[in-house]
Amino acid sequence: MHEIDFWFSIGSTYTYLSVNRVLEFEKKENVKFKWKPFSVRKIMMEMDNIPFTPPSKKIKSNYMWRDIERRAKFYGFDVKVPAPYPLTQFDLANKIAILGMSEGWGIDYVILTYKRWFQEGKEPATNPNLKEILDKLNLDYENIINKSNEDNINENYERNTSEAFKKGVFGSPTFIYKTELFWGDDRLEDCLKWIRLNN
Repeated sequence: MHEIDFWFSIGSTYTYLSVNRVLEFEKKENVKFKWKPFSVRKIMMEMDNIPFTPPSKKIKSNYMWRDIERRAKFYGFDVKVPAPYPLTQFDLANKIAILGMSEGWGIDYVILTYKRWFQEGKEPATNPNLKEILDKLNLDYENIINKSNEDNINENYERNTSEAFKKGVFGSPTFIYKTELFWGDDRLEDCLKWIRLNN
């Protein structure tokens, strides 16, 4: 089975499309995705690349929302745009994902977080949305918040972000197979084609 590193940040809009698709590709293809949360915001700030900040980039922002809406329809997903953006609790949302990946509930958390964000307009890692998500996953809110702010989670978050940067990741979602990097939801199929071509 071929492993693909799936680098993502909750807060990336186009990642909504990918989190709804990768598990289906695992069923169809001989691949396994390794979900790797990181801070795309930190990397983009280091690159002086802050996207879609209104009003200076309103034209581009409007295009982004319409593009996501179109692509969601292509894939058969529901979507309600514009969604709350940018996130006010970006780092907390991703640190909870780091914790969840280590404890086995991270993928469910990410998928549910994106679903509520893009289908119900509920901003990630804010209440009551976050507590409702954790309740659905049978997780204790206070315990998860406390654990997500522990040093080891902060260190893992920083480590993932540093590793992503070293591997050349500059946006979310990014898929890496061996040394080949594919950036963007619309490059997911290209990644799978590359695997078929070279195996």
